[in-house]
Amino acid sequence: MLQKASDPQIFESDADDSYKGMQGRKDGVVGLLEVIESDFKRLEAETKAAEEAAVKEYDEFMADSKADKEAKEADVEHKTFKKQDLEQEHVSTTEDLLYTKKELTASLAYYDKLKPSCINAAVSYEDRVAQRKEELASLQNALKILSGEDIA
Repeated sequence: MLQKASDPQIFESDADDSYKGMQGRKDGVVGLLEVIESDFKRLEAETKAAEEAAVKEYDEFMADSKADKEAKEADVEHKTFKKQDLEQEHVSTTEDLLYTKKELTASLAYYDKLKPSCINAAVSYEDRVAQRKEELASLQNALKILSGEDIA
């Protein structure tokens, strides 16, 4: 026969058995408190270890960061000085270049002025040879006069 949940006979057998909770068990409330205490101790130990590791890691990070910052500041200072030196060298080189260009322009103008007198295309080769012979004879004559020899 099928019984319904609203039928009072279902719960009569259970009425005799009164709820005793965890009294019969050895670990009861005190056991539960001991488990909770051990969990808290374990959690406290893990937290302290994690905090110590985090402090150590933080200190290492700060030391590395400080050293890195000092190195980069020194590098910035070095590069700033190098930049100033290179800028000064650039200015000096630019001034030298302008001066050299002026000298080149003046030299080329002087060369153009002298060029026609140095290159005489109207005189033939034979005439130049004759002029050279006359000049040599004249120089030899002057040497004889200076050395005190008689001119014949």
